[in-house]
Amino acid sequence: MDCPYCGYPDSRVIDSREVNEGIRRRRQCLSCGARFTTYERMQSASLFVVKKDGRREEFSRDKLLSGIRKACEKRPLPTGSVDKVVDDIEAELYHLGKPEIPGAVIGDMVMERLKSLDYIAYIRFASVYREFTDITALKQEVDTLLSGEASQPASQLPLPPDDRLKEPAKSRRRSRK
Repeated sequence: MDCPYCGYPDSRVIDSREVNEGIRRRRQCLSCGARFTTYERMQSASLFVVKKDGRREEFSRDKLLSGIRKACEKRPLPTGSVDKVVDDIEAELYHLGKPEIPGAVIGDMVMERLKSLDYIAYIRFASVYREFTDITALKQEVDTLLSGEASQPASQLPLPPDDRLKEPAKSRRRSRK
């Protein structure tokens, strides 16, 4: 690392700390003694997604995160669960060791994880990903979900009991005099 002050090509590391996305190093120039900070981040090999129409596009973690967040919008999910899903998918994609991954593989990974996370998010994502053209295809997917899974995902909140649904909420109002 060249010194930003004098340009000398050598420095020594004084302190190293792990930060969110890599390592922060505090360095001192061996020539002028000036101190400066560098940040190092692991750069993964490029990964490309092969779209349905044959186009190739560089994998974007942000795009994946955005799609999953839209499906999980306004759902009562634990904090960080969406980020964990994206982390798991990204790690699995890089672990495959292939430079090109079909978009269908990524979509199936998302569907699998959303199915175990939250049924509503799963159906929302499936309706876009599988491009349902009519209500019967959507109904069939919901029926498959209900028949295949007897219990709901642990992260999904249970429905209120029937007796709570039938009783109207009593409001407390004070009369004004």
